[in-house]
Amino acid sequence: MTDSGEFDTRPVRAFLPGPDGRDQGSDGSAWPGSVPAMAQLLREGLEIPAGLTVLVGENGSGKSTVVEALAEAYGLNPQGGSALGQSFRIRPSEPGVGRDLTVVRGLRPRWSYFLRADTMSQLYTYLEQNPGRRPERLHELSHGEGFLEILRTRVNETGFYLMDEPDAPLSFTASLGLAALLHDLVAVGSQIVVATHSPVLAAIPGARLLELGPWGIRPAAWNDLDLVVAWRQFMLDPHSYFRHLL
Repeated sequence: MTDSGEFDTRPVRAFLPGPDGRDQGSDGSAWPGSVPAMAQLLREGLEIPAGLTVLVGENGSGKSTVVEALAEAYGLNPQGGSALGQSFRIRPSEPGVGRDLTVVRGLRPRWSYFLRADTMSQLYTYLEQNPGRRPERLHELSHGEGFLEILRTRVNETGFYLMDEPDAPLSFTASLGLAALLHDLVAVGSQIVVATHSPVLAAIPGARLLELGPWGIRPAAWNDLDLVVAWRQFMLDPHSYFRHLL
């Protein structure tokens, strides 16, 4: 039950630090504990509210590392895909500390999936070559079309979803479509964590925004995000930026 008396239907209530994770998070000299957001996650854990949580921050702020750790902790393949696709492997690059986090689970979802942008091409090959699967020709699609096909076929029912930069290959119009999809998934009870550089996804109504940076992880409002402020200033006067760059 929630504080309001409603039944808590969240698949995940929180990721809590275990003894090993707490030790690693307090060591600021070793990666991933040297990343402030990861150090905070390993030290304090992270509550996951119902609906959509959006992680934003500069390159190197730890967004991808945090999402990969959450995927590993939950039991999803940290290199992308579903819990059933554990044989999909490329060069290991994950923090490897997800096993040190304790997942406080709620209702078990029917489906869960980790959409990870930087491994998507290799995932296409795995899906095309995996025997026993229906034929798919993902490599024959454009980069953006392949993403949209994965969204159409794998992110299409109520469940628990982790996404790392799902907007990366998408046009502005396609990003709006992704925003609508995420909003609709939340409306039917899905729980989603998205790491993104997109002000479009960060603007989805009802999303909880967390900004990552040298401070670690902190709640934020859309208008105050460095991401939004920078884009707004650039769109108003792009030439002022290029005068300093070129």
